[in-house]
Amino acid sequence: MALLNYKHLVNYEEQQAAFEDFLLSFKSSANETADALENLNLDEDGLSDEYDFMDESDGEQGARTRRRDRNEAPKLKYMRILQDVADRTISQITIDLDDLDTYEKSADDEGPQKLVSSIENNANHYIEIFSRAVDKIMPEPTNEPTFKDDVLDIIMTQRSKRNERVQEARDGDINIGIPDSIFPAQLTRRYTLNFKPITPSGSSNERDTKALAVRNVRGEHLGHLITVRGITTRVSDVKPSVQVNAYSCDRCGCELFQPVTTKQFTPMTECISPECKQNNSKGQLFLSTRASKFLPFQEVKIQEMADQVPVGHIPRQLTVHCHGALARQINPGDVVDIAGIFLPTPYTGFKAIRAGLLTDTYLEAQHVRQHKKAYDDIVLAQPTLRRMNELERSGQLYEFLSRSIAPEIFGHLDVKKALLLQLIGGVTKEMGDGLRIRGDINVCLMGDPGTAKSQLLKYITKVAPRGVYTTGRGSSGVGLTAAVMRDPVTDEMVLEGGALVLADNGMCCIDEFDKMDDGDRTAIHEVMEQQTISISKAGITTTLNARTAILAAANPLYGRYNPRISPVENINLPAALLSRFDILFLILDTPSRDADEDLARHVTYVHMHNTHPEPPSGAGGVVFTPAEVRQWVARARSFRPTVPKPVSDYLVGAYVRMRQQQKRDEGSVKQFTHISPRTLLGAIRISQALARLRFAEGVVTEDVDEALRLLEASKASLYSEGRNVGDNTPSSKIYNLVRGMAASGAAAVGDGRNGELDLRRVRERVLAKGFTEDQFRDAVDEYALLDVWQTAAEGTRLVFIEAGDADAMDDDF
Repeated sequence: MALLNYKHLVNYEEQQAAFEDFLLSFKSSANETADALENLNLDEDGLSDEYDFMDESDGEQGARTRRRDRNEAPKLKYMRILQDVADRTISQITIDLDDLDTYEKSADDEGPQKLVSSIENNANHYIEIFSRAVDKIMPEPTNEPTFKDDVLDIIMTQRSKRNERVQEARDGDINIGIPDSIFPAQLTRRYTLNFKPITPSGSSNERDTKALAVRNVRGEHLGHLITVRGITTRVSDVKPSVQVNAYSCDRCGCELFQPVTTKQFTPMTECISPECKQNNSKGQLFLSTRASKFLPFQEVKIQEMADQVPVGHIPRQLTVHCHGALARQINPGDVVDIAGIFLPTPYTGFKAIRAGLLTDTYLEAQHVRQHKKAYDDIVLAQPTLRRMNELERSGQLYEFLSRSIAPEIFGHLDVKKALLLQLIGGVTKEMGDGLRIRGDINVCLMGDPGTAKSQLLKYITKVAPRGVYTTGRGSSGVGLTAAVMRDPVTDEMVLEGGALVLADNGMCCIDEFDKMDDGDRTAIHEVMEQQTISISKAGITTTLNARTAILAAANPLYGRYNPRISPVENINLPAALLSRFDILFLILDTPSRDADEDLARHVTYVHMHNTHPEPPSGAGGVVFTPAEVRQWVARARSFRPTVPKPVSDYLVGAYVRMRQQQKRDEGSVKQFTHISPRTLLGAIRISQALARLRFAEGVVTEDVDEALRLLEASKASLYSEGRNVGDNTPSSKIYNLVRGMAASGAAAVGDGRNGELDLRRVRERVLAKGFTEDQFRDAVDEYALLDVWQTAAEGTRLVFIEAGDADAMDDDF
């Protein structure tokens, strides 16, 4: 009984002809907006105000095209790509299915051909059909390849000419003496063809157009073009994967080719040329590696996102195969959307005996989209640039951005400013002799339970392009640095990076820092200062990069802070570790009626409305989203400010005063941390981050004042017990502010040894905090009558009267 025959649902010849017409006739359109954005120069001054990326994409594209190609017609998009492939400038062809959908809708007069739906349902087969269409219309190269360019180009040219001669001989029925040596198409193609899926629209409810979770990939998706979302957990080394094997016969000299389409294949051993068959010589074949074709191959493991895992389940994994130009595009820790073809791969050999009836599956990658781009890859739109310039001129950018850090969390303004500066970072310096001075800022938040430390860490992880969150008890020293593993692909001993390696060029947030074992905590010492990880395990001796800023959160020794013992006893961390933190904040939960009432109102508002309350209009009602904060940080990180000589002298005087203050506080409960040269480096990094935030090329003394104020503010909560908490008059607040300036060395005159403050700079800082001119004048006069301070040098200096005692103590220093 014969099997039933079914007619093809589609005509492959007609579809191939349609693909050829699409490649020949499709012209660039508004889809090139993305290319225009990628070519945007941030420092370009020639852009007019009517050039707007967000308002109208078609008008923007037209304006861009008129300026760039005023007298040229729209270009053929894919013919230009094919010409670049023929000229050996690129090796990848990406077919955007959005363009094919547009072409199909405009050319439906002959009836729908279902081009896009056919590709989505049978993508693996249509890669070959599309490649045939590309081969058929591939243009000639503009210049002949020479032996200096690439030896493979010469081999390909000779093979192509030989194919033409053999084909002409066949067409002329001159088959006598012509060997069957038409080269396979996979060998002569100098490109890899990939499909970019249709961009899902915001109103679309179809499941097929959305990114799937790993557990939602079913058997019905086999052979389909799907998009899977996940986080990369493991990336193998790039290895050459054979596509076509070439053999040469030792008897007849014939060249044979064996296309490889599966993971396992049997090499050819006997020559099958007509000459060897006729002579029955059975010539032996030798593998010719130079004439074979290889493609870069990389295996990637992606894992479900945490919000995609149901309750009580563990995250599932999916294997992704990347070939050609898609290799080296994914790094461990990246959150990606991978569009690919879902395919099965049966077990073979001993694995088949062990697996039984099971079959493995994988995703053949076609297109990769990163979720959080690195700072260098973020492209700013023109309206964003204009808004940046306006807010920069207002002078309130520092306050607005710091309030935008976790706006749902009440208070902690100085902590949020420190976290903003940590995102921006200082300038990393490379010396001529190889010495490297880090620019990343390390911050530690030590405080009572319930002060939202973990929420701040989670927010920073979302904002940073590469943010890794881990906890102290759940992390070992090997899990933070690197572990020696056996690679399942190559079966070699390899290093698998831990949390600090995954956070390279990003942020590593470590919660419950005090719960870590001492042996595991010492693994972080080298990372925090040298920003490298030295490994010597299992015969592998190497140094890994860990250029990451560390944000740690910890609780005091007894759970809550004990004010009766010194801060050093409360913190209970080794001095070698504390000195590596640039800023160490103590966040205490002290009862206060006004503060507690404001906190309760803020928390209840967030729970009722699922959003943060709007800031008061006087404080500036601008709150940025995490994506906007990332754009601000990206632009700020493009600057490399320097420290001029006057600012350097000012820093030297401030450091000397801090050392003197430490000597006076020795043996008292006030002693917070040891002032070391690392403290000076931390002040320089914070000052450079402030200069970066102003988009400036140099550090000024105001940046140093703010850095010293932040360092002093980290200790301020310790001394709040001794102050009169009930006195909240403006004069008392101004006095406490000026007293903090004198303690930190901000606004000091000269090197600060005589204890004088510059009254003009003091006034500027007080007014910047929201006080009026009259309140400042009344506070100066009130405390001058109390003989607390006095003005000098015709009202330009402010001198504390008890400063003479401090000078007497300085002589003993």
